[in-house]
Amino acid sequence: MSLPLRLAVTVFAFLATAASAQEVKVLGTFGKWIAQTYRENGQPVCFMSVKPDKSEGNYKARGDVLFMVTHRPAERAFDVISVAAGYQYQPDSDAVITSTGKRFSLFTNGERAWARDAQTDKAIVQLLTKSKTMTVKGTSSRGNITTDTFSLNGFAAAHKSISDGCKKL
Repeated sequence: MSLPLRLAVTVFAFLATAASAQEVKVLGTFGKWIAQTYRENGQPVCFMSVKPDKSEGNYKARGDVLFMVTHRPAERAFDVISVAAGYQYQPDSDAVITSTGKRFSLFTNGERAWARDAQTDKAIVQLLTKSKTMTVKGTSSRGNITTDTFSLNGFAAAHKSISDGCKKL
């Protein structure tokens, strides 16, 4: 199974369990990024996602790791950053995104991490559009530190695709 198809299957499985996702439509594959859309409660949701190129850390087992950017125009929520870590984060810990020498702290809850506000989401997206790679560092509930490295090749094109797919209202 090709990487884009595996990623699409993983994302669909994630969405199907996390929300009442209906049919997910692929908008396109851009580098290692995949852009998709679906309807939730009759409203469009567009998102882009990627798996890491490299994962480091002292762990025996880990679930799927995914970095996502989501648009929910009906909620006026755009460029919402999220990370699925593949493990439970340590309570009250932050995950840290680093790219081009800039760092952003994300709050964690369970297996997910998010930016604290819309301005941080927007700043992260603007940085990633111009960068080549990023890392996400987190600490599991067992105290293991992980570092995931993601390619940003195709990020800007995937972002344009979800922005066109979910026009801002």
